[in-house]
Amino acid sequence: MILICAASNGSNLALARRLASFCEESGLEHEVLDVVALDWPLYTREREPLGAPLDFEEVAGRFRLARAFVLCAPEYNGSIPPTLTNLVAWLSVADDDFRSLFNAKPSLIASHSGGGGAKVMFAMRTMMAHLGSDVLGRELLVNKTRPLNEDAARALIGRLLTA
Repeated sequence: MILICAASNGSNLALARRLASFCEESGLEHEVLDVVALDWPLYTREREPLGAPLDFEEVAGRFRLARAFVLCAPEYNGSIPPTLTNLVAWLSVADDDFRSLFNAKPSLIASHSGGGGAKVMFAMRTMMAHLGSDVLGRELLVNKTRPLNEDAARALIGRLLTA
């Protein structure tokens, strides 16, 4: 299963859904996770003893079952949006073997960004590689003047399961 995570509920959620449609066309099992809709509390050391969010096990289970990931995130102040950072923070402390959620699983990074998007791409690539994911060398960048290259997107989706 390809887990497509949207770290904003605007253009990046629309991008995630468009990429999901390419999975559908190819008969690939997939799921879109709207990270914003999770509405998880901000992870802090002080919050941790109160326990993980109620739907944590369900979400962590999606990561366990995923064979590959697509991350769609806008650039926030030159980096990753807080929703995605918070998701990874919770996953990394509330699961005894969180690296198994990511290790050796390919990932594709994508962004629909109002800015250049290069900084969020670099930050997501660094984060996913640190977590053990095999990040595809190519990425998808969409903005007002650069529409989604659908042929490239389809090809990258196909590469996820052969990487």
